[in-house]
Amino acid sequence: MESRRRFSIWDPPIYLILLGYTVVVVYPMVWLLYSSLKRDKDVFLEPFKLPPWNDLQWPNFVRAWTDGRFGQYFGNSVAITVATVAAVLILSAMTAYALSRFHFRGARPLFFYFLAGLMIPLQLAIVPLFFQMKRFHLLDSLTGLLMVYVAFGMPFSVFILTGFFKSLPSELHESALMDGASEVKAFWSIMLPLARPGLITVAIFSFLSTWNEFFLAFMFLSGKASETIRTLPLGLANITIVSQYRSDWGEAFAALVMVMMPTLLLYAFLQKHLTKGITMGALKG
Repeated sequence: MESRRRFSIWDPPIYLILLGYTVVVVYPMVWLLYSSLKRDKDVFLEPFKLPPWNDLQWPNFVRAWTDGRFGQYFGNSVAITVATVAAVLILSAMTAYALSRFHFRGARPLFFYFLAGLMIPLQLAIVPLFFQMKRFHLLDSLTGLLMVYVAFGMPFSVFILTGFFKSLPSELHESALMDGASEVKAFWSIMLPLARPGLITVAIFSFLSTWNEFFLAFMFLSGKASETIRTLPLGLANITIVSQYRSDWGEAFAALVMVMMPTLLLYAFLQKHLTKGITMGALKG
């Protein structure tokens, strides 16, 4: 029979701190949700009061989707996020597998080269990167923005997956080769499926960094030609401004709720894989 955990004098303060932290994290999202169902004037006159059930402003979501061109921005973000996650997963998995499984001259310096990418501030690289993008005519283009997202997503992904591939038993790899499988087939058929938790971890972080990214999108999609290819963060910055520069906060909060929901759902369903992937990758990294 399992022994019961003894009560500690530190339990009530710890639970109180955790409860307070939960309120601090959860309440802003709840406030955002019911504020999106208010009239614009009620957001300022009664900011903390719940809206009456017979006067919920569901049209805020309709205006955000249609009048604010939110549907178009949503589609742009989905396209570039899916492409970024797919490219980062494939490229980083192949790179991490080579760095973790093959011993060749320069493997360790190459790993630290990717690791150095985590230490370069984004603001430090933005000026030369902007002129480079301009030189190759990649400004105001989702293709150019995709290339930048993949480049900035690779260092962290390679770091996590290299540690994860190192944690996998080498006997499986050797058995596949002895059975006649090539290195390519052993990677795609044996090792890659085993790295599923690490891949899910990388996919989640890549999704979050791309879906919510504003700075790079603002820098590279700032021309008039890019009005139709704005991503959600840029669209949200624009959606708060309506005719004659009057802010429609009900519409803006409704848009924020729709942006927030995919992130919350993704984390809710994949949080176990996220924790497992980070732990295993960090221990062997």
